[in-house]
Amino acid sequence: MGRPIDARGWTFEVLDQSHAGHERWLPIENLTSWSHNASENEETAETTSFDSKGWFEQDVMQRGGQIELEGQYALDPTTGRQVEGQAYVDRYWGQRLGIDSRNLIRWRHDSQDTWVIWEATVTPDKSEGETNDKTSWTASFTQCGRPRYVPVFPICAREADAA
Repeated sequence: MGRPIDARGWTFEVLDQSHAGHERWLPIENLTSWSHNASENEETAETTSFDSKGWFEQDVMQRGGQIELEGQYALDPTTGRQVEGQAYVDRYWGQRLGIDSRNLIRWRHDSQDTWVIWEATVTPDKSEGETNDKTSWTASFTQCGRPRYVPVFPICAREADAA
């Protein structure tokens, strides 16, 4: 029998498009919960006919997905600024419109050896808190197009390739 995996073992990162010339992924830190809705924006066409003999039939015409991340608004202790991944979503990606509104998000569990990568749009969501709370941070990422799957390479392998 399989063993369940921990929800806290998931890593979510966004591609930093503000630096041209090199690939840089920014982790979304201080997460407290996440959800992945694989049927968001799915569309179907009913195909039931007399030949179905009373049984419903359909074809999926469009696939979609959405990831919602929730966490705590966090500051980098060294700089005193919002941590990079959250700041990128709030101040850069979340402010872009039209064809510029798409970017890449990737995620995986620490037990997996493959990243799932989506081209997506982002909606920075509400931040809130009460007297004795920490300030919250939330964002929703909506899938655009077919997902890609890329193997995870350890950092030492990347450093060896660069040498």
